Amino acid sequence: MQTADCAITRALREPEWLTHASGAEWDAVIRQGRRASLLARLHYALQARSCLTNLPAAPRVHLDAARVIADKQAIAVRWEVGKILTAIAQCEAPLILLKGAAYHMAGLTAGRGRVFSDIDILVPKPRINHVEAALMQHGWVATQHDAYDQRYYRTWMHEIPPLRHIRRQSVIDVHHAILPETARLKPDPALLLAAAQPIPDAPGLFTLAPADMVLHSASHLFCGEFEHGLRDLSDIDLLLREFSAQSGFWEGLVPRAHQLDLSRPLYYALRLAAQLFATPIPADVLHAIAPCRPSAPHAALMHSLLQRALAPDHPSCRGPFSPLALGLLYARAHWLRMPPHLLAYHLAHKALLPPKQPG
Repeated sequence: MQTADCAITRALREPEWLTHASGAEWDAVIRQGRRASLLARLHYALQARSCLTNLPAAPRVHLDAARVIADKQAIAVRWEVGKILTAIAQCEAPLILLKGAAYHMAGLTAGRGRVFSDIDILVPKPRINHVEAALMQHGWVATQHDAYDQRYYRTWMHEIPPLRHIRRQSVIDVHHAILPETARLKPDPALLLAAAQPIPDAPGLFTLAPADMVLHSASHLFCGEFEHGLRDLSDIDLLLREFSAQSGFWEGLVPRAHQLDLSRPLYYALRLAAQLFATPIPADVLHAIAPCRPSAPHAALMHSLLQRALAPDHPSCRGPFSPLALGLLYARAHWLRMPPHLLAYHLAHKALLPPKQPG
């Protein structure tokens, strides 16, 4: 099945369809939406179109429950962000929120019903040790204790090992860049930091600039993170729709992608968002990004792989070739993140010297 034909994809693309969907169609929507972490987002989409009152009672229960869980998490995220802001107050580092936490705290449409497992922040690399120390003083501790993993994160990656709070179990990913320093694509963190924007009515909190938010989400997804692929592509769809109302957004998006070395991820993001969610993208933007497409055989292969990888992890969407597609894209992600000699060393170490299990 093509991802565009999955029930949850159609529901997000055409919420009004659900007012006359059959019981079997609703069953597919609920099951796929739950696996893709998109039920709460669907609730908000239906509410925005005044469709909720026209839905059958049984699926409405599932949508309402997902909305309650998402709203509860939103309250917890606001609390945690406040605690992080307090913890790093003396670090002389801006607190730039990324991804789900940024969408929620900035009041963006993409934050409504968005569920996520951790809070991602971006700080200048020269201040990252100060930020880590401050967070540890306020109860967050490292989740990676293996010496190799510590070196892996701190030498090659774009973030330090995740930090988990000892009481609340909240997890923070502290980034100093949006892609690993060893990656083939090299978006300059200084450009992202310089363009960061304050969140209105939230002193001390920042997000990436609108174009940079889209490009970060595209780089995260199309450089190898497909665990929540359909949700992340839905993020991109909603970000593009909301930011399109801002003067100069579309005119600056492709030039910014070139400046940040993220043109290819943007090409995939625009193409797939338009195909799966009917995102309204100006023709001149599609024309401007077209030269960044890969060769015809490469494009055909990637289209086939992405169609399978973006589908929800549910038997009604995944086919016999889905594991192969995910495996190939996983290998591609590592190829994009590391040069061959480092990738060989890393894989050999993981295969021959796995981390010791505690106890």
